[in-house]
Amino acid sequence: MSDLVVAPVASRAARYAVEHWHYSARMPVGRAQNYGVWESGRFVGAVLYGRGASPHLAPHLGLDRFEVCELTRVALREHEHPVSQIVSRTLPQLRLSSPRLRVVVSFADPLYGHHGGIYQALNWLYLGTSAPAHAYRDGKGRLHHSRVVTGSGVVRQFGKATRVPRPSELERVELPGKHRYALPLDRALRRRLVRSSLPYPPAVEVSGETRPADQLGEPGSIPVDPSPERLL
Repeated sequence: MSDLVVAPVASRAARYAVEHWHYSARMPVGRAQNYGVWESGRFVGAVLYGRGASPHLAPHLGLDRFEVCELTRVALREHEHPVSQIVSRTLPQLRLSSPRLRVVVSFADPLYGHHGGIYQALNWLYLGTSAPAHAYRDGKGRLHHSRVVTGSGVVRQFGKATRVPRPSELERVELPGKHRYALPLDRALRRRLVRSSLPYPPAVEVSGETRPADQLGEPGSIPVDPSPERLL
C-alpha cells in the first residue's frame, strides 16, 4: 500500500477537492480547519472541520461553541487507504490546534445512501437522527437549502454572488433526517453521551450487496476530474 500523509493544507486545495470529489460540490460556510491527504506524494483529497450549519448543536450537547466542531467534508478521489484511517490521522492534529475542543460531530445523509460507516469504524457514538426537513430541486437536479430559497435567494461564496431560483420555480423535496454521530474527546463527556447513544444503523445496500460504507468512500469520494499532484 502507498505511503499516507495527512497534514494541514491551504484553503484553495481544500476547495478544489470539495468542488471535484464531494457530492455537494460546495464548500461549507464559515472558517474551516483543512487537512490535505497524499498517497505516495499524490494529492488525493481533503478532510474539513468547521462549526457546521446548526447554531443549536453546542447547546443541545450542553457545551459552548468552542468545545464542539463538525466534520463537514471528506472529499477524496480514488484512494487506497480506508476513509476511517484517513480521518483518524486528522484527529490528533485537530486536538492540538483546538485545545478547548471536547467533541467532534458529523452527519451521514441517507438521501445519498450514507449510514455512517466511517464513524462506526472509528467507534463514534450514534445519537439518532436529526429532524426531517425539506429542500428545493431545480431543473438540473441540484438541491437548494430551504433557508437560501426562502431567504435572500442569493448564495455568496468566494466573493461571488449566485442567484437561487424562488420556490415557485422549483420542486419541493422532503428530506429524511440525517444520522448524527459524535466523538467525545474526554472520558467525562463520553460517559455522559453514551447514556443517550443508540445502536448503529445498518449498512448501505449497494447493487444487491451489503458492504460497509467505509469502503464506499462515504461521505463522497467519487473522482470526476484529475487534480494537480500538489496543492499546498
